Amino acid sequence: MTPADILARYDAQMRNDPPPEPGVRHERTGGVVRAVGRYNCILYSQLKADNADAAIAAQAAYFRDARTEVEWKVYAHDLPADLGPHLAYAGFIADNAETLMAFDLANDVAAGAMPENIVVRRIHDAQGLADLIAVNATIWDHGDVSRNEMYAQRLHDPSLGLYVAYAGDRPVAAARLELPHDRVFAGLWGGCTLPAFRGRGIFRAIVAARAQAARERGFQFLNVDAAETSRPILERLGFIALCGVTGWRLKAAI
Repeated sequence: MTPADILARYDAQMRNDPPPEPGVRHERTGGVVRAVGRYNCILYSQLKADNADAAIAAQAAYFRDARTEVEWKVYAHDLPADLGPHLAYAGFIADNAETLMAFDLANDVAAGAMPENIVVRRIHDAQGLADLIAVNATIWDHGDVSRNEMYAQRLHDPSLGLYVAYAGDRPVAAARLELPHDRVFAGLWGGCTLPAFRGRGIFRAIVAARAQAARERGFQFLNVDAAETSRPILERLGFIALCGVTGWRLKAAI
């Protein structure tokens, strides 16, 4: 499949018809598909130049009335081509640009030696969850209580994989793998490594562990929204770029 073919399949399976998620309901309204609940996001839109402003205004009013933040995910091929400026006019603010990347699981992640004295584990118990939360809190500099509660509730959910890399007994990296039912894409999310342990191949090792788990479950592709710091590493591992993606956020009404 070409990158364009993979992107079209991703749009169809993961954006236009998003898989169910605990604590989130998906709604189709006003030319958009939105997620509402544990997080709020416009996942997909089918807009034109002559209706974009009205559709954006309707979504902004909905979430402002709910007094909650929302993110509008804009992919480079979304229409109209100037969707970003339309969102800016409505008060949305752009996050850092990322790249949607995919990896064909018919291949192996580019070979590399396992980092010395590092063990990657898929965690299944309260201690492992505490280790993952500790790494996340250090890297992201915040405590996302709702997300941590979701992890606890889904600790034994086969559609979620939580991974921690350990240097001895110390948790030094963490990541998440989403394995949605009846889809060909498994998602890589939340990968992070403590600064003192970067550059040792831990990132690659935790990607490889998740790739193996997804392959064993019969998935065809991995997908990831890659930051500019991660993109070169992922390219070396065999991931391909599909398109740029930018999250546009509208703050909650006070």
